[in-house]
Amino acid sequence: MTKTFFAIKCRFRKFVERLKKTLRLSASDQSHKSSPFDSLPEVCISIIISFTSPRDACVVASVSRTFESAVKSSIVWEKFIPPEYPSLVPRWQYYSSKKELYFALCNDSVLIDDDNMSLWIEKATGKRCIMLSAMSLTITIMHGDSLNWDWIPYHEARFESVLKLLKVRWFEICGRMNTHVLSPRARYSVYIVFKITDQYDGFADAPIEVVVRVVGQESSRRSIYFDEIIRRGWERMGREDVWMEIELGKFFN
Repeated sequence: MTKTFFAIKCRFRKFVERLKKTLRLSASDQSHKSSPFDSLPEVCISIIISFTSPRDACVVASVSRTFESAVKSSIVWEKFIPPEYPSLVPRWQYYSSKKELYFALCNDSVLIDDDNMSLWIEKATGKRCIMLSAMSLTITIMHGDSLNWDWIPYHEARFESVLKLLKVRWFEICGRMNTHVLSPRARYSVYIVFKITDQYDGFADAPIEVVVRVVGQESSRRSIYFDEIIRRGWERMGREDVWMEIELGKFFN
């Protein structure tokens, strides 16, 4: 029974991939006012589209009026939003459609895990993105430096408080999370997000060791030069009072 189900699943996946190619060709040919799939019941078209991606759904909506109507169905967009959305999104029932809810999650993040995480979804793929608050991290500072850092409220941040380092000689930041919160079969990049103050002294161009590791996978370990990256960021953005991010590594979930 399991082998039969697996075989059906593989064939269906191949069928969806072939259909996606056909739909892209149909959508790019504006001379086609109808599609060979228009003879299918609209609900069947909606179900098939739900196995593609948000980007594909928006593309195939231009194939014909039948597809445009099928793409608007809640069947499609409920597949793209996190299944636990009732517990994630306050007042979710006030959205007029699942499509509206989907784009709301793309444009505005929601706080989860006792407000220690921020979640939003990538518009093109529907993949989940997560930001960990500084409060959820383990931050170790050299003994004797405890008076030189503080938690401060910051209205520009997604979270209630951020950690401000005043003057420290050595510190280490560690964070961990359950990958079940993330989208499966997705490649992720990990970033540190920070802001520089006017009193920033820098790291004296010293290499900073960063490690990204998933249990059961090989670690991604490398050294980065914060000062060099910060200088390039300032040159590119033309200002110093902005939030910056530096990529620490990648992993496949």
